[in-house]
Amino acid sequence: MTVKNKVALITGAASGIGKEIAVVFARAGAKVVVADLNRDAAIATAQELRAAGGEAMGVGMDVTSEEQVNEGVDAAAKEFGGIDVLVSNAGIQIVQPVHEFEFAAWKRMLAIHLDGAFLTTKACLKHMYAQGRGGSVIYMGSVHSKEASKLKAPYVTAKHGLIGLCKTVAKEAAAYKVAANVICPGFVRTPLVEKQIPEQAAALGISEEAVIKNVMLKETVDGEFTTTDDVAELALFLAGFPSTALTGQSVVVSHGWFMQ
Repeated sequence: MTVKNKVALITGAASGIGKEIAVVFARAGAKVVVADLNRDAAIATAQELRAAGGEAMGVGMDVTSEEQVNEGVDAAAKEFGGIDVLVSNAGIQIVQPVHEFEFAAWKRMLAIHLDGAFLTTKACLKHMYAQGRGGSVIYMGSVHSKEASKLKAPYVTAKHGLIGLCKTVAKEAAAYKVAANVICPGFVRTPLVEKQIPEQAAALGISEEAVIKNVMLKETVDGEFTTTDDVAELALFLAGFPSTALTGQSVVVSHGWFMQ
């Protein structure tokens, strides 16, 4: 099982979980395409990977723009000779109760998580199918693909939706030896989660320490956050798996928060 010399496009890869996946993939010999809304950060991250001995390029990409997605994917395929792996990771979080949630914010959340996953999948599958060498599509879900939490209606909805998209892609793409799977992390202490801690504390009327202990980590077996490296290593395993025997699955990495 290896990703050596495979071309991996990772969205939201200039920071957080996406960047860790980019680092781990580059270290394993993949040719990494760092795609991010922040073009300068994407280019800077790619430069870091090259400085460490990897092969990488950075592209600016708003995953809700079909034009930007197609241009970025096509540029990556031209530069590296195809696309073998897609890690659809770009996402945001907005914390608010349903009755106060603005419709525009709801639509923005779903667009980034679901439209972005659809558009990048569509663009990458065209290359994977034409190449005839198989491939791997990996969606960044969440324990919230399986469970629900207060204040996160569009996020929970979107993450559940990714499982449906994944299962459909797994069935359609099998004839081309392309697998599709979802990674479902627990809370990972990224800037996205750091931002949520005071927001949830204010919304729930509790301390930040209580948010961490009694909301975020309450159901884990050891009271620990999942790490970016935990998620990246699972992505590496899925991307390098040698067949479509492992497809259409949602794999939870959450310190036991959700067990299935």
